[in-house]
Amino acid sequence: MSTMGNSTNIFWQESPVGKLERQKLLNQKGCVVWITGLSGSGKSTLACSLSRELHTRGKLSYILDGDNVRHGLNKDLGFKAEDRTENIRRVGEVAKLFADAGLICIASLISPYRKDRDACRAMLPDAFIEVFMNMPLALCEERDPKGLYKLARAGKIKGFTGIDDPYEPPLNCEKLKPRWQVHFQFKSCNVYRHYYHQLR
Repeated sequence: MSTMGNSTNIFWQESPVGKLERQKLLNQKGCVVWITGLSGSGKSTLACSLSRELHTRGKLSYILDGDNVRHGLNKDLGFKAEDRTENIRRVGEVAKLFADAGLICIASLISPYRKDRDACRAMLPDAFIEVFMNMPLALCEERDPKGLYKLARAGKIKGFTGIDDPYEPPLNCEKLKPRWQVHFQFKSCNVYRHYYHQLR
């Protein structure tokens, strides 16, 4: 685990260019769209669809994908509860930097624990949009695009969210996506409209 937080004798260096100036340059407001849900619920599909939708509208975004960050930034972390918490903390800090830079950061992660997601929200109280992919476990298992549920059911993966590790759904998310039959481009447009009305 990281020993971050033990640093001493450090000072915050202010930038000569502020957040509002960066947002004015990009003609958009920085924020974090946090997409959470079970494996196979469509988080990455929605993230990619939303990123494309934003691009067509002239908005700059960047996706922080749960699997991708574990190839680099978080490759030293496993899937124990404390590692999952540290994983989300790091992603939250990076997402905060993207938002401060004026980008629309799309974080797509299972992020199973409510307290970890709420901690990320607390970093960005006015620029955090939580999207819950509320897909039933049975349907996620049926889809199983990565074959992970099959491995978990066979006992080859331990601590798999939804099987032998809990998922704590959001209590007050900004967007709830229960109708999984709806086309993802339509969903991305809805999320974009929420971004536009909340942050304009």
